[in-house]
Amino acid sequence: MRLGINLGYWGAGMDGDNLAVAQEADRLGYDVCWAAEAYGSDAPTVLTWVAAQTESIDVGSAIMQIPARQPAMTAMTAATLDSLSGGRFRLGLGVSGPQVSEGWYGVKFDKPLARTREYVEIVRKAMTRERLSYEGQHWTLPLPDGPGKPIKLTVHPQREHIPLYIAAIGPKNLEQTGEIADGALLIFPSADHLEDTAVKHLRAGREKAGKTMEGFDVCPTLPLAIGDDVKGLADMFRPYTALYVGGMGSRKQNFYNQLAQRMGYEKEAAEIQDKYLSGDKSGAAAAVPHQLIDQTTLLGSVERIADRMQAYAGAGVTTLTLAPAGFTLDERIAALRAGTDALERSGLA
Repeated sequence: MRLGINLGYWGAGMDGDNLAVAQEADRLGYDVCWAAEAYGSDAPTVLTWVAAQTESIDVGSAIMQIPARQPAMTAMTAATLDSLSGGRFRLGLGVSGPQVSEGWYGVKFDKPLARTREYVEIVRKAMTRERLSYEGQHWTLPLPDGPGKPIKLTVHPQREHIPLYIAAIGPKNLEQTGEIADGALLIFPSADHLEDTAVKHLRAGREKAGKTMEGFDVCPTLPLAIGDDVKGLADMFRPYTALYVGGMGSRKQNFYNQLAQRMGYEKEAAEIQDKYLSGDKSGAAAAVPHQLIDQTTLLGSVERIADRMQAYAGAGVTTLTLAPAGFTLDERIAALRAGTDALERSGLA
């Protein structure tokens, strides 16, 4: 099992620290550094900055939002980043959510599975450097009855095949991800539930495509915090968990809330959402069960985290992405180093 890091969103006041974390991860031999985007910092700019100041670690978008860019533009960006980084770019895609897609980008959040499939097909075709033409439900290239003509990408990526990941939560999206992608980006993963909530659906998609799970990258992100007081460490992540389970998306369309329900927290997920959407964010955080936080983070001593890493590897994880927590840069660096120590103790390195 490999290790990655996720720097999250840029512009939160820790940008200099984030670069130092990425550079330390590079020095420690971490496999990939991911950056996120929502409606603030964009992932490609951050990844370009990180790639220019690191040596060997891959840089990946987690995610580049599908409603934010035409697929040909995404292919251009992926090819450019792969070329500039010396073949170190990984393309992570996702549909975002209805509030961001429609409120920020003005793109209707409908038929996300069909839209994702067409998007991936166009991106892959564009990066082959063949002349681009496509007829689908959501995109037609070139537009009919106009001056457009099939053209091809002029940038030569460093590699013929740039790894393509999809952020997936729901069963149908996970199955399609297994079918059409090279890896899956997962959030709030529990080793105890991963087979039922994710891996079996990914496997079904691979089988539909005539493939096995061999070579497919199962890549969940987990916050990481080191210390002896597991309960106290878990409390650090109450607002984070409450935000996603309670407030990310609408009452009808909150994919994280639905995931918590599939993990057995139906009653708790409803209470967290009720409190969060009513404006009681502190009450929503207090309502998050300790067990839910502990199951979806890496907390405690190096030995405890090593045991948890073994559980994730046993559940099918191939790249474990860590989000090292801490109030200072030194604390985040220490957590990062503890991650490599835990991997070595687990025997999975």
